[in-house]
Amino acid sequence: MRRVCYISGTRADFGLMRSTLLILRDHLELDLAVIATGMHLSPAYGHTVDEIEAAGLRLAARVPVPLEPATGATMARNLGTMVAAFTDVLESERPDAVLLLGDRGEMLAGALAAIHLNIPVAHIHGGERSGTVDEPVRHAISKLSHLHFAATREAADRLVRMGENAANVHVTGAPGLDGLTDAELPDQTEVMRLHGLDPERPFALMVYHPVLQEAATAADDARRILKSLTDAGLQVLALMPNADAGSDGVRAVLTEAKGAQDITVRTHLARPAFVAAMAHADLMIGNSSAGIIEAASFGTPVLNVGPRQNLRERNANVLDVEATEAALAAGIADLLAQGRRAPQNVYGDGRAGPRIANLLASVPLDAALLMKVNGY
Repeated sequence: MRRVCYISGTRADFGLMRSTLLILRDHLELDLAVIATGMHLSPAYGHTVDEIEAAGLRLAARVPVPLEPATGATMARNLGTMVAAFTDVLESERPDAVLLLGDRGEMLAGALAAIHLNIPVAHIHGGERSGTVDEPVRHAISKLSHLHFAATREAADRLVRMGENAANVHVTGAPGLDGLTDAELPDQTEVMRLHGLDPERPFALMVYHPVLQEAATAADDARRILKSLTDAGLQVLALMPNADAGSDGVRAVLTEAKGAQDITVRTHLARPAFVAAMAHADLMIGNSSAGIIEAASFGTPVLNVGPRQNLRERNANVLDVEATEAALAAGIADLLAQGRRAPQNVYGDGRAGPRIANLLASVPLDAALLMKVNGY
């Protein structure tokens, strides 16, 4: 039986990976453990490590790191803390593979620890572009990884052009799509009632995270987004941001808006509640990867604001705008006029989890895999 260790730092990555992790947990040839760190351990962000335990997943360790002040320096220092802590946990666990998703610092720290312990690294969502600090971090993780579970053929081809061995690059689709449209969701009226919204009026789901390079303007951007939505007559269901540089400003804007007419703010929504809100929203706005990847499966119109998801593959439901009053107003009007799109998603068919599990259980994890060289 192969031992797999997954590293999770946010509600977002765990929500995307939950169904896949449950498949790994129940696989007869795999034994799964999870290292929880970052926002998972903070009450201010919902203490979402509780959701990991409630799912029946074994926690290998909890690795706390400071989240304040929310600056780039804090993020950088936390990398060192996590590399040291993950090394200790992985030395104790001795997994056959470390599984990572995406482009966050905790994933980079996990890759650095694992490769120095001679443990194969499997990376999900590599090969994608975004144009902010996320992109070089994502590519760095890919170059430290031995197995690649790409969400799209374009991403897989890019990994090969980056010098990764084509035999170790597999197109699995995005795990966040698994089970997305299979579950029975509450209807729109029930979703609106749960959040204190008027079911007779349209609403927007707002998920806006700061970008490191534009942390200084994040608060003003969030304020303009809120104003543009209410000016358009929309009710707003807004989620608090991740603990990245600039998040204090966005958090302050949303805290100030709490209780204002037509604005509801939530610290955290469990995955089923978030999916239901995304499925029924008349508009999704912000810069979350959920708008780029998952919302298309429901045909939900998405207004993507700013550079955070720059250059990522788009579905037909996404419109990109800058965070200016004029661009936001025009974009909101355009998407509301167009309405919902037919569900169609370039990021996969909702069967990523079984593919990832089967690959982790079957691919050779030998010395040849660990001896990485560029393919060019």
